[in-house]
Amino acid sequence: MIVAKQYLETHGIRPSQQRIAVMHYLLTHRTHPSVEEIYDGLKGEYSTLSKTTVYNTLKTLSESGAVLTLNIAGTNANYDGYVAPHAHFLCTRCGKIYDVELAHSDLMGKNLPEGSQINDVQLYYKGICGRCSSK
Repeated sequence: MIVAKQYLETHGIRPSQQRIAVMHYLLTHRTHPSVEEIYDGLKGEYSTLSKTTVYNTLKTLSESGAVLTLNIAGTNANYDGYVAPHAHFLCTRCGKIYDVELAHSDLMGKNLPEGSQINDVQLYYKGICGRCSSK
């Protein structure tokens, strides 16, 4: 939990008990969970935690750049505590989201209009993962 607290502080976020818990969950569960999954994973430990608190915490974390909000599946958002530049792969059969490491140059915009500034890059692939295709 100390790592999560320090992580929040480095992103300029006041580390409340709920924020630390949500950040710790994201740092230790690299599964790109939804609000519901995070809530279900924490509600037994934190009886006063609500889905609204989880949602608001994730909004704050996302706005500060401490987590990534993924809208790959087109339904509920998923969250990623790994914010270094990388892409994602969504298995359209099982719904699992995988991290995909890329060379930094693969994420750079090419042929942008002169003077443009990139604020966000979200690169993702969709297909069938190896586990599902071997079934």
